[in-house]
Amino acid sequence: MTLEARIEAFVALGRFLKDAKNQSEIELWVDLAYHQNNWFTPENTRSAIEAIANYFLDETAIRRWIGNYQIPNENPTPKKVGLIMAGNIPAVGFHDLFCVLISGNISVVKLSSQDTALMRGLISKLLEFAPELPIEFAEQMKNVDALIATGSDNTARYFEYYFRNKPHIIRKNRSSLGIIKGDETTEDFLALGQDITSYFGLGCRNVSKLYVPKGYEFISFYDAIEPLGDIFLNHKYKNNYDYNKSIYLINGVKHFDNGFLVATPSENLVSPISVIFYEEYENEQDLTEKLAVHEEKIQCIVAKDRWFPNSVSFGDSQCPKLDDYADGVDTMKFLLEM
Repeated sequence: MTLEARIEAFVALGRFLKDAKNQSEIELWVDLAYHQNNWFTPENTRSAIEAIANYFLDETAIRRWIGNYQIPNENPTPKKVGLIMAGNIPAVGFHDLFCVLISGNISVVKLSSQDTALMRGLISKLLEFAPELPIEFAEQMKNVDALIATGSDNTARYFEYYFRNKPHIIRKNRSSLGIIKGDETTEDFLALGQDITSYFGLGCRNVSKLYVPKGYEFISFYDAIEPLGDIFLNHKYKNNYDYNKSIYLINGVKHFDNGFLVATPSENLVSPISVIFYEEYENEQDLTEKLAVHEEKIQCIVAKDRWFPNSVSFGDSQCPKLDDYADGVDTMKFLLEM
C-alpha cells in the first residue's frame, strides 16, 4: 500500500467524522462508549472525535507533518508493532495507530477494556476506506517486532523487562501543569479551567497542579470557572468530590473550594479527581528550578500566551497536534529507525 493511499485513507476518515450526514452512525459509537465506560460521557466522546478529526486527520496538517520525515512509499519489510493502548480518555490510542500505519508498518492492537467501543468504531470505518491497511487485534504481544505501550509506572517495569530485547516506547505515569502569573483575565482562567476539568481530569494532558505566585488567592480563578460547574452533575465526579472534600475537612487540611473543584497545597504532581494541587513560587527562577525537579514526569505545561518556555496556551492542553508526541518521544522517528 503506497504512502499516498495510506494518507488518503486517514483523510477520508477525517471527512467522514466532520460530515454532519454521518452523525447518526457516530452517535452510535458515542452511545456504546458511554455504556461501556460511564466516564466517557457523550460530550467527552464527541470532543475526542472532534479533536481527532480537526488535529490529526486534516489533510494539510498530515502532509505538513510527514514532510518532516523520510517515509517510504511502500515498506518492503514492514514490522509488526504491538500497541498496548490506554483507556483513560476516549480514543487516546488513536495517534499511535495512525503513526504505525502511516510509517508503513503493521499494527497489532491490544485495546484497553475501557475503550473498545469507540476504537473499534474508528478502526472499522478506517478499514471501510482502505481494507488493505494492516491492522490486527491481539490480547498478547508474543510475535511483535516492536512495542509501543502506555500504562502505569508498575506496568511499565513489566513491559521494559519483557520487551527489553526489542525496540520499544514504554510510557509511564505523567501529568500536566498550569502556571498562573497574576495578570490573567477571566477568559484565560476559563480556558485554564477547561484544561483542568475536561475529561474529568483523567488525561495525562489534563492539568493536575498549578504553580501560583506566593500569597496567591483563588477568588478570581474560581469566579471565572463558574460556568464549568455542570461537571458536578456527573455522579461519579460528584462522589469523588464529596469524598475528597470530606477527607480534607476531617483532617483539617488547608484548601479552597468553589463547590465542584478543591484546591489544596501539595508538592505532588498528580491530584485526585475533583482536586487541583497548587504550589507557590517566588519568581521565575524559583519556578524553573521547581519544575526541573519533575522534568521526567511532566507531560504538558500551560501558561498564558505560552510565556513560559515550552508551554502551550491555556485551553490547548487537550488539543495536541500531530507532532505533540506523548512523553516527548518522537513516535514516527522511532518507527522509521527501528
